[in-house]
Amino acid sequence: MRFVHLSDLHLGKKVHEYSLFEDQQYILKEILNIIDREKPDGVILAGDIYDKSVPVTDAVGLFDGFLSDLADRKLQVFIVSGNHDSADRLAFGSKIFSQSGIHLSPVYNGEVSPIKMTDKYGDLNVYLLPFIKPSTVRHLFEDTELKNYTDAVRCAVEKMNVDPNARNVLVSHQYVTCGERDENVGGTDNVDVSAYDIFDYVALGHLHGPHFIKDEKIRYCGSPLKSSFSEVNQDKSLTIVDFGPKGDVKISVVPLVPRREMREIKGTYEELTKKSFYENTNLPDDYLHITLTDEDGVVDAFYKLTTIYKKLMLLDYDNSRTREQKEIEGALDVDQKSPLELFDEFFEKQNNRFMDTEEKALAAKMIEAVWEVDL
Repeated sequence: MRFVHLSDLHLGKKVHEYSLFEDQQYILKEILNIIDREKPDGVILAGDIYDKSVPVTDAVGLFDGFLSDLADRKLQVFIVSGNHDSADRLAFGSKIFSQSGIHLSPVYNGEVSPIKMTDKYGDLNVYLLPFIKPSTVRHLFEDTELKNYTDAVRCAVEKMNVDPNARNVLVSHQYVTCGERDENVGGTDNVDVSAYDIFDYVALGHLHGPHFIKDEKIRYCGSPLKSSFSEVNQDKSLTIVDFGPKGDVKISVVPLVPRREMREIKGTYEELTKKSFYENTNLPDDYLHITLTDEDGVVDAFYKLTTIYKKLMLLDYDNSRTREQKEIEGALDVDQKSPLELFDEFFEKQNNRFMDTEEKALAAKMIEAVWEVDL
């Protein structure tokens, strides 16, 4: 039995005010072409279908069309909500969708029943676990002590009563680690990989770089498109999972080539505007972060550069002045800052302005809800 594993579509995403709609439309068509070649039995979508909990109309239409294309191919589709999704909105109409082979995880209520598929090796059980927080599980199982995200996921898995002798697949959207947590990724508290030991394959979403945790059977497929300059060095791909008899799982990847690349280039204004630098390349049409190394600022540099580089997203400088400023900023103790202060600084760097009062109040509310901290 063969599955395609996808996650983190982030439909409706904007990067530095550029809509990625056309790029997402393009990559979904590429994914359908790969599906037609690979002929899977099922498709897994492991959360963060949308970029926002209230998605824009274009994003909803794009996903609706993608689901229709999958349904037309008579594929079984398995979808969980991620931390960017609204579990309620994504689960709407799930009972009707399931009649067409599209299985949407309901809002977590403490019960997760397997969806059975069958091949010559017998049954294969697929469990759908949406993004959960300790507070959600604690409310449902008040007699169970839950200290962290690992306890919450472990409790949710135990309540599934998984048959260890069967072939079992879990679709989950959490920040999973093996041992120490990396404070620089994830954005939410970590789940220890041991919470998933009973499954033959865990299809993860949340982290955008494709990789496995401890064992190949516990895998992040990564996002299909780059949506941040922190991802410029990542190779995006689609994960193919083949299930044989119990314990036999084979994984392969198919590269995904975007409509436009996201790149970072660096040099003086004179170097970057020479025709010999950019002609016969895709740079004029790619999404770019340009770093100028001129010691003196270039007047109207952003506007002038966009006459060549049409999709310029971000412009900054790397010179003696900016390096000195970074050294001063780096001396500050990050551990002494609250999550809201850190986000405020991030927002300023991304948008070249401070958050207004309404934006700051909304950010504080979201951080409190997600991180469960007292601001």
